[in-house]
This record gives sequence, C-alpha cells and structure tokens, in this order.
Amino acid sequence: MDKQTLNVAFATQKGGSGKTAITVLVASYLHYNCGCPLAVIDCDFPQHSLYEMRERDSRAVLENEYLKRMAYEQMREPGRAAYPVQKCRVERAPDMAAELAGSGNYDLLFFDLPGTVNSSGILRTIAQMDYIFAPVSADQTVLESTLAFLDVLQRMMLGKETSRLKGLYLFWNLVDKREKSGLYGRYEKVIAGMGLPMLTTQIPDTKRFRKELDAENRTVFRSTLFAPDKRMIAGSGIPELAHEIISILKLSGYEETANR
Repeated sequence: MDKQTLNVAFATQKGGSGKTAITVLVASYLHYNCGCPLAVIDCDFPQHSLYEMRERDSRAVLENEYLKRMAYEQMREPGRAAYPVQKCRVERAPDMAAELAGSGNYDLLFFDLPGTVNSSGILRTIAQMDYIFAPVSADQTVLESTLAFLDVLQRMMLGKETSRLKGLYLFWNLVDKREKSGLYGRYEKVIAGMGLPMLTTQIPDTKRFRKELDAENRTVFRSTLFAPDKRMIAGSGIPELAHEIISILKLSGYEETANR
C-alpha cells in the first residue's frame, strides 16, 4: 500500500499568532535539514503572505551573489531543491492538495489557512487536514478564541467519517521566559480537561522570527528557500517542534535527523 501524503496546518483564529512564520520555519527545517519531501499551499487569501515570502526570497537570491552560490550548492544536494509554494483560495485547497499528493512526490503538505472560520470553504478544507497544531500564547483572548475553535473541530470533525482529522494539538508560542504567567498552569488544566494534548515544545518570543531573507545580508532564518541558520536556530524551539511533530505523524526516516 502506498504511503499517504499527510495534510498538516498550524491553525488559529487570532491574527498575530505567528502561524505563517512557524509554517515556514518548520517546513524549511524539515525539508532542507532533514530531507523530508514536502510542499506548501498558501490559501490565506487575499494576502497570501507565505507565497509572497517565496517571491521576495527569489528576488533576494537574484540580487545577491553569495545567496546565489548558497542556492546552487544546496540544489546540488539530493532532495534539497526548493520545495513548491503554491497559492489558491481556501475552497480550492483540497483539490490542489489532491493534485500534489497524486504525484507521489511528497510525504507532507503544509497549509497556511485563513485566520477565521468565516472564510468561504474553510471548514471543507479543515476537514481534509490530518493534523492541526495550534499555537497559543498566554493571552486570555487568544486562548479562549483558540480553545473555542478547537472545541468545534473536536466535536464536529475529529475521528468522524466525513473528516480526515486525526489529531488536534496545542503548543505555547511567544513565550517570555522572564514572565511568570499563571495563565499557563490554569489553561493547561482546562486544555487537559478538554482532552486536547499540549506539546512539550515551547516557542520563545524573540525578534529572530521576524528576520527574513534579503539581498543585504548573509544570515538566513525565516526563508522558504534555505534552511534556518544554525546559529540562529539554537534556542528557537524549531528543531524540537519539528522533532515532536514528525514523531506524532510517525514519519519514518526523519526522527533522528530532525533532532540534529
């Protein structure tokens, strides 16, 4: 039996959650560092932030000789050519995913979803996800909005015949290590009571997540074309998050390399 391509999304119902940045960082880490064949579908209309990032990345490479050499050297390594980033409206995403999966070239498809369930067609698309990982921060409004969203998915889709959804997971994002927020403990009890698992990885609140590739520098962190810089990825939580996710997804052959 052929291995099924898995559909995965970092989803939330609140803007500014960092879902697009995390999607890029995890996808690039898994693909360029670990050799996981994947593609990304940006269906967050109308901004298509992730697709636009790929466009900016491509322009930066064309304008910088050092980045050109980096891209050339990377492409020479087997399985390290740039992963596809495609854009569409959210109602079209399941069909685009079926086309990509049908090629047999990808173990994973990451989706950048709209930040509201009011978008036309989004529930049909969410029903085609295998796993959803929801970043949450110690902000009561963000937490309550995300928990309400996941509660609906849990009741309507998780494990249902009409849905592919196999797992809903949360993880703490934008964590300030200096902050002693009682919200963490209180809401972890609520989350546990809902039967929703919380990942052990916590993503810190750091300016490096805003550092995008450009033609003026050589340091790469958030990029669709390159692996995150080893110096900048240390302490970011991204390798740990990637490792935890592929363990949940049971992707064979990537567990060991994801933790390097």
